[in-house]
Amino acid sequence: MAAALVGKNPTHRTLDLLRQSFGFLRNLSAAAAPPSPSPASASSSAKKPKRKKKKNLFEVAQFLPNWGIGYHMAKTHWSGVSYQITKLNLYKDGRHGKAWGIVHKEGLPAADAPKKISGVHKRCWRYIPNLGSTSSSLPSSTKPTETPQAEAQAA
Repeated sequence: MAAALVGKNPTHRTLDLLRQSFGFLRNLSAAAAPPSPSPASASSSAKKPKRKKKKNLFEVAQFLPNWGIGYHMAKTHWSGVSYQITKLNLYKDGRHGKAWGIVHKEGLPAADAPKKISGVHKRCWRYIPNLGSTSSSLPSSTKPTETPQAEAQAA
């Protein structure tokens, strides 16, 4: 039993010596680190506005009604060209998927049929508010002045 105690004692000494050496090295590396910036320079760096992370098409569309279907979106570097979103195929996370839309140039439709929009995952999309939803421009099936009851009475 005495031999077992003597055998443990040197291992405890080496572990203690190892811990002390690591503590010494940690303190030495902390002392060698460059000093922290002064409060004056820290306040000037705090005044810098953080760069706003741009959004992909789905991150822009998620805040619009009906996920932006019927609204106009364009890439930030495009001028005069936009897409009216007609169909979205979202993946589970809501930030990825596929999108289809009708191309508009200078506010007028350039094509009749929707086509697949390329680059929907790139972070450069924006909503164009002045064109808005074109649901009001869609032809209605009944005239606004006539009502179904008036038609039934006439027949």
